[in-house]
Amino acid sequence: MTSETDPAAALADGVGGFDAFVSGFAAEDDALLGARARAEELGCGAVSPATGAALALLATTVQARAVVEIGTGTGVSGLHLLRGMAPDGILTTIDWEPEFHRSARRVFGAAGYPPGRVRTITGRALDVLSRLTSGGYDLVFADATLVEYPGYFAQGVQLLRPGGVIVFHNVLADGRIGDHAQRDPRLLALRDVARAMRDDDRLHPAVLPLGGGLLAGAVAPEPA
Repeated sequence: MTSETDPAAALADGVGGFDAFVSGFAAEDDALLGARARAEELGCGAVSPATGAALALLATTVQARAVVEIGTGTGVSGLHLLRGMAPDGILTTIDWEPEFHRSARRVFGAAGYPPGRVRTITGRALDVLSRLTSGGYDLVFADATLVEYPGYFAQGVQLLRPGGVIVFHNVLADGRIGDHAQRDPRLLALRDVARAMRDDDRLHPAVLPLGGGLLAGAVAPEPA
């Protein structure tokens, strides 16, 4: 079973159809739909299908064998990442809520991924990241506490190998990111991490307007 949106028909509808085309382009199977339904039950957010497809694309592009996910949820984003990773790659996913980990493990198992492909760590991300191996990861994805994004950035970049990618979800804040009259702590943190990524000479950054918005930066490869 997959989502039934017809991307071509949606695009023909015009501007509104463009959004439907983007969101409906990547159909989701039963495993993802089940994980998304469970996320709704537990009241935790999940990446959009288009965002999930982008994560799988990035994982495939960097041939990811080691990925860190900050914010497990019920496994929607983790499943997309696993599908883009190398066949023997390991996903390390961090969340403070044990119930999210239990749900995610069921999702990964039902999708055919053995326990050895996923390492779940319960705890505060800023505490856990400091204990991970510097330079040992291909991709870091953050979808958790917005006010902690600058801290995730500072620690997450240190985890990446040359050519690795760091990605933050929900950076557009429902279109409020550019409204500097708003001083919500979460918006200030998002602006801080965007500025830090833009100004970091180690990175090639970009904003991808998918779902809640992705802020991504790739570590420059080492000279030949």
